[in-house]
Amino acid sequence: MCGITGYWDFRCEETRDAMLARITPMTNSMFLRGPDSGGVWLNPGAGLALGHRRLSIIDLSPAGRQPMTTADGRYVICYNGEVYNHAALRAELETKGIVFRGYSDTETLLHGCAALGVEETVKRLTGMFAFAFWDNQERRLTLVRDRMGVKPLYWGKNYKLLIFGSELKPLTLHGDWSPVINREAVAGLMDTCYIPAPLSIYEDIHKLRPGHLLEIRADGSLREHCWWDPLEVLLHGRQNRLQGDEPELIDRLDALLRDAVKSRMVADVPLGAFLSGGVDSSTVTALMQIQSDRPIRTFSIGFEEEEYNEAPFAKAVAEHLGTDHTEEYMTAGQALEIIPQLPFFYDEPFADSSQLPTYLLSRLTGKHVTTVLSGDGGDEIFCGYTRYFDCAAAYGKSNRPRLQRSLILLAAALPEETLNRLAGMLPVAVRPPRMAARIKNFAARFTDPAAFYRTSYLRHWPDASSMVPGAKAPPLTRVDASLNSAIPDIFTLMQFIDTVNYLPDDILVKVDRAAMAVSLEARVPLLDHRIYEFVQRLPAGMLTRGGESKRPLRRVLYRYVPRQLIERPKMGFGVPIDHWLRGPLREWAENLLEPDRLRREGLLKPNAVYPIWQKHLDGENYQYWLWDVIMFQAWLEHRRRPADTVDAPLTVVCAT
Repeated sequence: MCGITGYWDFRCEETRDAMLARITPMTNSMFLRGPDSGGVWLNPGAGLALGHRRLSIIDLSPAGRQPMTTADGRYVICYNGEVYNHAALRAELETKGIVFRGYSDTETLLHGCAALGVEETVKRLTGMFAFAFWDNQERRLTLVRDRMGVKPLYWGKNYKLLIFGSELKPLTLHGDWSPVINREAVAGLMDTCYIPAPLSIYEDIHKLRPGHLLEIRADGSLREHCWWDPLEVLLHGRQNRLQGDEPELIDRLDALLRDAVKSRMVADVPLGAFLSGGVDSSTVTALMQIQSDRPIRTFSIGFEEEEYNEAPFAKAVAEHLGTDHTEEYMTAGQALEIIPQLPFFYDEPFADSSQLPTYLLSRLTGKHVTTVLSGDGGDEIFCGYTRYFDCAAAYGKSNRPRLQRSLILLAAALPEETLNRLAGMLPVAVRPPRMAARIKNFAARFTDPAAFYRTSYLRHWPDASSMVPGAKAPPLTRVDASLNSAIPDIFTLMQFIDTVNYLPDDILVKVDRAAMAVSLEARVPLLDHRIYEFVQRLPAGMLTRGGESKRPLRRVLYRYVPRQLIERPKMGFGVPIDHWLRGPLREWAENLLEPDRLRREGLLKPNAVYPIWQKHLDGENYQYWLWDVIMFQAWLEHRRRPADTVDAPLTVVCAT
């Protein structure tokens, strides 16, 4: 697990020393991602500089250092991630006469891309990765991101420069690029609590989408290509259903999960597991323990507020499995000390409030191990969110008498301006607030389940576009009317929407930034692409048969953990933000939300924000809406400070 960055100045005017002076702070700004060592590779003749910070997990020797070049100097790789099946690819490459210097997956990936081509190689990989691959002869740079989007990669380009990195920090330090806040991204943050790909908080800087690669040539031309498409996999699975009864299919899933977990237990450093006591983390932990010859390390955190405390459930599962369990109860004071630091850890505005317990859990775990397995992804892949069942029920209740349905659809076809004018004719006492939005949302129940799920269950601020002057909330990836015909089953539709949006842009961002803030590598076995492909082929309705969420995954888990230790109402991984905003966080939040401050900054409308703050103080719960604004404001405040970097030594290699 590492941090990568680099730039390509197409003018090729900089000297070696000038390039080194530029790439060094860019690289070291990611010190927490790779505290063990760092390196840069320079090619003044091509105008290319690559930087790497290393968190050593596999092959701790100098043979695993990066950026890594082939012996002839033609190919260079700068890589972040882990490839779990690299030994099989290495064996194949050895039959072609390739000789390896060490045993890292980096070297396997380097020679695979050189011998087989980038796309052919990544299609063979099982793992999480984001990397840059340079062909010095062809003068071609390729950026690649893994299938599910576990590892991040930002990039931006203008007429003279390409820059990229695992985080935004190194990009802001380049010097020849002036970051400008993207108002559309701000509206997206208010809409969903995260910035949806391919946007970033800065104009002209993009997130490389999961399962995509980007080729850049010396003339500045670009080619972005999708090398793995989850919708294609889903549709292929629906056409090629697995045969067999439920016990047989559970056996196959059990074996696949075991392999996914076992392959992620390979490390040359201490290893552990996040354990909340829920279905996902308990499954991963159980499959780790049965494949280990000693008690594995497990970690959980607890809170004093009972409704947020999962620690007793995690402890019960740990005792049953016989793990070496560590738990820590966090006080409100300890948690509150961390909150102002979150903008630095997360780098880009991010407002999922479970970011705080995720960081606290990572900090606890990082004191004891360097690598941890997490149960993230289980809700999206196995249909576990309560909102799926709520939405399906609400959508099913939308069957209205034909005349009423026709009137609603007719009203929804009118422009919003017309609907608002009609609403203005009604007496104030009976005038429905946000009449146009309500009618269009209600009509979506009849015609557009994707839009209904999007607007009714995924949206935070109901009209985020009106909060940000001159901006509209961006669409989510692949959420349009065509998706309804492609995926007619509403459960599968919702899962897909979350798999390509909420999962990579929220859940995986949350885990990556929290873990990397304490130099901890987090691995996510439930997001092994082979599991995703297997689940898409299960018989229709098997995931929710009998109204039970994640039925196949539960059937695997109950082979190792008694049902009574798991069966309970689903808890979110959260903290009592609503209470804290009225109590110990009030002064800090009130300063960030001060109307004159919002007016001076010009990015959010005070008259949209401050009334909600007052309602919250009066006892109504608007914690999720307000947290979006507060985390953006805190990020703005952090952005005004000098850039953080570390003066750490780097190994410098210059191309001949």
